[in-house]
Amino acid sequence: MTRVLDLFIAALMPVLKVLLITAVGTLLATDRVDILGADARKHVNNVTFYVFNPAMVGSNLAKYITFRSMVKLWFMPLNILITFIVGSALGWLVIKITRASNDLRGLVVGCCAAGNLGNLPFIIVPAICKERGSPFGDAETCRAQGLAYVSLSMAVGSIFMWTYTYNMMRIYSINVSKNEGTQPTGETLQNPSIPHGGLLLPLKQSSSPVDENITNRIEIGSDQKAERQGRVLDNIKQGLQIVGTKLKLRGLFAPSTIGLVQFLNNAKHGLQIVKRKLNLGRVFAPSTIGALVGFIIGIVPPFRKVLIGDSAPLHVVEDTANFLGEAAIPTVTLIIGANLLKGLKKSAVQHTVVIGIVIVRYLVLPILGVFIVKIAVRLGLVHSDPLYQFVLLLQYSLPPAMNIATMTQLFGIGQTECSVILLWTYALASIAMTLWTAFFMWLVG
Repeated sequence: MTRVLDLFIAALMPVLKVLLITAVGTLLATDRVDILGADARKHVNNVTFYVFNPAMVGSNLAKYITFRSMVKLWFMPLNILITFIVGSALGWLVIKITRASNDLRGLVVGCCAAGNLGNLPFIIVPAICKERGSPFGDAETCRAQGLAYVSLSMAVGSIFMWTYTYNMMRIYSINVSKNEGTQPTGETLQNPSIPHGGLLLPLKQSSSPVDENITNRIEIGSDQKAERQGRVLDNIKQGLQIVGTKLKLRGLFAPSTIGLVQFLNNAKHGLQIVKRKLNLGRVFAPSTIGALVGFIIGIVPPFRKVLIGDSAPLHVVEDTANFLGEAAIPTVTLIIGANLLKGLKKSAVQHTVVIGIVIVRYLVLPILGVFIVKIAVRLGLVHSDPLYQFVLLLQYSLPPAMNIATMTQLFGIGQTECSVILLWTYALASIAMTLWTAFFMWLVG
């Protein structure tokens, strides 16, 4: 009985920390205090997105990930992909059972498929390592390994978020626009190139002339960049055509040259289609780029010797990145509380839809996750580290990613309903995650 109580307390403490910081963020966003208003959240989001998150992910991966550890962690990307696929299938069932309206279908699938693989594991895992009832051994070793695991989880989750979930919601939004006979609103944020990853939240849309001018300059800049890339390929193609003509006059290799010109032309159109469909600018968000840099530094021995460790010549770079990264978690959690305030003021959503999403994320997915991870352990796909298994299980019990709110803004569908869904799912997360975290620790310990 004492052991169970210790596990419960160890699971409860990190969740309480999240709740307290979230409550502070909500208070700061109220009209009376108005410190984290819409404009303030926008600027803090940008700083977190471009500076704090990449520094946190990159520094932790560089410090704790090596080539040997990457070989051991290969199952984690597959596990995260399974959570997305199974979650989206369950979301489709929720749509069928609740008969959700067309404009909510993409939102339901997104909330069921994508969990918050960003800041919540970064808070929960290190906090559990410090608790007395933790089954993961020495606190410092546990924290170091845990940060490596959750950093990889955040990086992989960001990639799947902006490839799999984004395109699923985009397909549903296109179907809604076709049924209603309207054009999709497209990307309507102030800066459509910012992917506002799992740690970032919806920004308030503004119709002021200043914001419209900023949007126009960004769109013009993107168009000019695409035109420059197209002109480069066109110049290469024209040059090869001239060379091909001259060679043809001489009877030398003309078919090969013409084929190369056709290949470049097809490659140009193919790359444009891939870039437009997959939104590569979002896939390679700053956090993802930070993760790639961290992987390279951690895996390549010369880079690691120069940058990582107190005796490294350039260890000040690592120290600076760590210092910046430490600001990410409290800052993002404050913004979560500030943005959830919108859900308190809205109620335009079917209760059955909210209940269905809650059941999927806090009941069905965790149960399936236990079976999947246990089968993987039995088959030898996952090594015996209890902390690693705990992180894999935790990925099935997280609330919906805050990214979903940003995607509803991008497509102009379900923004109000999203605020309500996020409010209730995050409010209930305090209970669900405490219980599941305690159970997972008992299971692996």
